Amino acid sequence: MTLDPFRLGLPFLRFLEPEMAHSATLLGLKSGVTGFLRPKPDDPALAVNLFGLAFPNPVGLSAGFDKNAEVPDQMLALGFGFVEVGSITPRPQSGNPRPRIFRLPNERAVINRLGFNNEGHDAALSRLEKRPHRHGIVGVNLGANKDSEDRQADYVQGVEVLGAHASYITVNVSSPNTPGLRALQGRDELEALIEAVDRARRTLANDPPVLLKIAPDLIDEELEDIAQVVSGSAIDGLIVSNTTIGERDRISGPHAAETGGLSGRPLFDLSTRVLSEVYRLTKGKLPLIGVGGIGSGADAYAKIRAGASLVQLYTALIYEGPGLVTRIKADLLKHLQADGFANVADAVGADHA
Repeated sequence: MTLDPFRLGLPFLRFLEPEMAHSATLLGLKSGVTGFLRPKPDDPALAVNLFGLAFPNPVGLSAGFDKNAEVPDQMLALGFGFVEVGSITPRPQSGNPRPRIFRLPNERAVINRLGFNNEGHDAALSRLEKRPHRHGIVGVNLGANKDSEDRQADYVQGVEVLGAHASYITVNVSSPNTPGLRALQGRDELEALIEAVDRARRTLANDPPVLLKIAPDLIDEELEDIAQVVSGSAIDGLIVSNTTIGERDRISGPHAAETGGLSGRPLFDLSTRVLSEVYRLTKGKLPLIGVGGIGSGADAYAKIRAGASLVQLYTALIYEGPGLVTRIKADLLKHLQADGFANVADAVGADHA
């Protein structure tokens, strides 16, 4: 049996304040503890070719875990098919006051109001430049500074500074913890932002794909506007979705009334419904990454059938440890085989057939 030091350490980490536990996890990863884990090679049926990139499997790490691009290669070594670092803003910022992360263990959920705390473009650039081999798919999630006078310019700067070291770029306009940020999902603001970001990425030799990450709390008219704006635009795909400011009737306990974005199991149904609707609105022509509440292979498979070509997770790792990645992939493969799908791509959007 393979030793999993992360799973052994989970009980200890749960005794720590959430941000302290996270810092301890990053320290462990940087110390080389991933050398104890040797995931098996992925089954070819799990491979996905998308955005001109060859994903060994469709299970990715969502933004928020590695905000400062400290451990992307260590996370890839745990078996993820791709890793997304960030969100990263032009200037360093400390984020909102602590405490700002709250565990809800009964619901396998988390509320956070971090507020894009990160070390800024320069620190992330230094780390991305020093990646030893630059193997594997590493996306860069871009945010805007809270006190920025020109948020569109912040995203453009992110593309210009970090884009050359990104397998893909994510424009995050859906965090609920930066006041006014979600207004950039409005039709006029979004059109202008996409055009500006596209001009910047066209200047890069690698011309990275650009994805847009949206909120799950949009009303039907807003989703229709986004679908119309991105269809035929320079956007290469959508990430659906960020955390929610709703769904509070699904949680309980001492932290249930805390403000911030809710992630984890209670977000699954809402985010999957929005994913399915976006797939329908874009007629299945725009690649989607499904995020929100994934904690099993069955969850990942449901996202894929609803329209996702790839999936991402984070919150479930807090409760299950990184061995969850291997379990999700094995379970996902069984679901594909049981329904007669030769590969992931064949199952994408199956619920809409």
